[in-house]
Amino acid sequence: MGTNAKGVILLSRVIIMGAAGRDFHNFNVFFRDNKSYEVVAFTAAQIPDIDGRRYPAELAGKLYPMGIPIEAESGLAELIQKTQADFVIFSYSDVSHQYVMEKASLALALGSNFMLLGPRHTLLKSKKPVISITAVRTGAGKSQTTRRVSDILKKMGHKVVVVRHPMPYGDLAKQTCQRFATYKDMDLQNCTIEEREEYEPHIANGNVVYAGVDYEVILSEAEKEADIILWDGGNNDFSFYTPDLSIVLADPHRPGHEISYWPGYLNLLMADVVIINKVDTADNKNVESVRDNIMERNPDAIVIEAASPITVDDPNLIRGKRVLVVEDGPTLTHGGMEYGAGAIAAEKYGAKEMINPRPHAVGSIKATFEKYTHVKKVLPAMGYGDEQIRDLQETIKRSGCESVVIATPIDLTKLVKFDVPTTRVRYELQELKPMSLEDVIQEKLGDLL
Repeated sequence: MGTNAKGVILLSRVIIMGAAGRDFHNFNVFFRDNKSYEVVAFTAAQIPDIDGRRYPAELAGKLYPMGIPIEAESGLAELIQKTQADFVIFSYSDVSHQYVMEKASLALALGSNFMLLGPRHTLLKSKKPVISITAVRTGAGKSQTTRRVSDILKKMGHKVVVVRHPMPYGDLAKQTCQRFATYKDMDLQNCTIEEREEYEPHIANGNVVYAGVDYEVILSEAEKEADIILWDGGNNDFSFYTPDLSIVLADPHRPGHEISYWPGYLNLLMADVVIINKVDTADNKNVESVRDNIMERNPDAIVIEAASPITVDDPNLIRGKRVLVVEDGPTLTHGGMEYGAGAIAAEKYGAKEMINPRPHAVGSIKATFEKYTHVKKVLPAMGYGDEQIRDLQETIKRSGCESVVIATPIDLTKLVKFDVPTTRVRYELQELKPMSLEDVIQEKLGDLL
């Protein structure tokens, strides 16, 4: 902020780079009623069909009666030049440190300042105890850990409410504060596959889930019915709420990523507990590498090793079959994994062949494969809208498979029509002795519970 030649105070112009999540939260808690700044635009990445819209006036507040435009990040350079932005605020997750600094260098080269907003200015304090479950990378096992923690707390007699990192892919004004307690709630709010993947397992576990856009409003509502709030993180973002206990997942299938991705490394540094997950399917040397990185950077953290044992509803639909494996979308795309639990199950139970879906992909699914070239032998369950769901269904139909192995957190058969038999792959967190999450929760939160 500065003044012109006449001494008139000039607002600092701000662009917030985001992906329909952290960016909206940063705006709400830091910029919305802040008269020192003028947010001239959001940019959108990672999530399709967000750009070209506006952050609505109902959410933007009295300083923005026309709302705020959401532009494609691909036009960031032109946007900085057109708006003469003073600050570019990076506000999304699951990207390498190299990627962040490339964006920083671009902004600086065009004359803008580059900024990351941290916990002090973005965390909201709850009246109830909060346990946050976050990760160093997406696909490390946050949701299964949240379910495990929920089961422990309910066994202790506590009412648990899960608050999920934002996934507002529809009408933002209508998604200010969403509450999901039944499958019908997801239907009524037109949830995408990506939203259902996060909400459905919690609903099946008997938990109420909140999500949306305004997390101060969401917190107020969640506190009305919760003894304890569980923050179920998205990607590898850090919590929106001040945690009384911070649990962070690390993935030995991607050793080194725990110290080289934003903001997963921040999560590791702030963790009370780090769970090295999937040790049952990872190389021992990778497990030790991850452990060494944790202990060097956060020696006070409690480290727990855990397995993610895989079960299949009907192994006979895999054994000796030409199968198409459908995996969780974000884990494969910006999560960077080449495969997931479905491919492991296909190999374990003796599939004759895992069909390569690439030659059969259509529309938006074909575009996904073109963008994420590392995904070769499995099909990411992309479903951010009706078009992607139709393209997913058509790709499966064209594959010529004998059966489909579904390794997504939801039952895809409720949304996609299959012409061949399907079987689901399931996985839950299993801590390995001697330390358990129940021990840690009682030790760390005994006075609060």
